[in-house]
Amino acid sequence: MAIKIFGLAERRTNIRTEVLAGLTTFMTMAYIVAVNPLILSEAGMPIAGVAAATCLAAGIGSILMGLIANVPLALAPGMGLNAYFTYTVVKGMGVPWETALGCVLISGLVFLALTLSGVRKVIVEAVPRPMFAAISAGIGLFIAFIGLKSAGLVVANPATTVTLGDLTAPTTLLALLGLGLTGFLMVRKVKAAVLIGIITVTGVAFATGTTHFTPQPYDLSAITQTAFKADVPAALGLGVGGLSAAVLEIIFVFLFVDFFDNLGTLVAVTKRAGLQAADGTIPGLNRILLADSVATIAGATAGTSTVVSYVESAAGVEAGGRSGLTSVIVGLLFLGAFFLAPWVQLIPAAATAPALILVGGMMIAPLAETDWADPVIAIPAFLTLTLIPLTFSIATGLAFGLISYALLKLLKEGFKRSDIALYVLAGLFIARFAWTTGG
Repeated sequence: MAIKIFGLAERRTNIRTEVLAGLTTFMTMAYIVAVNPLILSEAGMPIAGVAAATCLAAGIGSILMGLIANVPLALAPGMGLNAYFTYTVVKGMGVPWETALGCVLISGLVFLALTLSGVRKVIVEAVPRPMFAAISAGIGLFIAFIGLKSAGLVVANPATTVTLGDLTAPTTLLALLGLGLTGFLMVRKVKAAVLIGIITVTGVAFATGTTHFTPQPYDLSAITQTAFKADVPAALGLGVGGLSAAVLEIIFVFLFVDFFDNLGTLVAVTKRAGLQAADGTIPGLNRILLADSVATIAGATAGTSTVVSYVESAAGVEAGGRSGLTSVIVGLLFLGAFFLAPWVQLIPAAATAPALILVGGMMIAPLAETDWADPVIAIPAFLTLTLIPLTFSIATGLAFGLISYALLKLLKEGFKRSDIALYVLAGLFIARFAWTTGG
């Protein structure tokens, strides 16, 4: 049945490979079950309730993506947006967390409306195909940088910004062990290389006492602490006379970052999985966007910040995931984690870091497709490639790449009606920068 539903034969994969890929993706992004509640608890949200909501949102979102869109793209509450929710909206602006959840829910509903109207598809298709390789590679560098940081191989330095970490630190030694083992298995073409590396390092970490785990109090009723707490009327009534500049800015940021982070991840993962058409288009794009929209609505209803596509999905693709069955497996594992949420913290960062480093490296390959001799393509590609990891933001790197591409193309070829969507997209990015940095 699964073979027919997900078209496994057409995508040259099988159930075993898809299950393995789903397990790999889950293990590389399971940290969100521990990290998201810690960040949102700073906003006054109950940590147990957020843990439960995180599991439900990731589970429902990933399953929807698999069943509706049939792509190996996993979803969960987004890092960065949860920090914006807590530190800017709640603590910075003094907005109650229930009202902030209302803003997230509104942004999800707007997303859904834009998707059903076809506007989101038009925007995605406005992204020039020559930029796809740079977006994929930039996200690869981003993933690798996160892995290097988690491994302790790259640390902050006030004089040089970053530097080499302590190679004798237990966590770093574990990560190096995982890096060597996973790399060796990849060379030997073992499909479960990434998963074996994660499990081995986790086992060694506990056997040597390098990592410790103390489960927190938790029960299934925790979800009632956050579910259906989103206060939409309060969000719509912020300020005098209804909608204010404050609530518009909050919703705009949730919309903008979610949309363009998702766009970058979507391009990178589908390209790596070989799911893009010959002309660079993404089949079933509207179904992908629909699943993403509904996932954010479900997440806000359950009691967590915006749900996004996860770049860690690339780990599952590297393990062979090519269909929505990978996402469904990830979703089922997250739903299982709902019953055992604190135990997901068993997987240490040192175990997942090598996977992120190596998978990120594999995603650099599409750069060979870039025409580096053409400045109109080379300059935007370079800006996208470097600014995604260096600003720690997929949306920012994508913004600089698209704005520069639109300007250079306009200067070289003049105004073209066929490029109107590109100009509009570049204008939206410029407006976003003007709005969020203008004081």
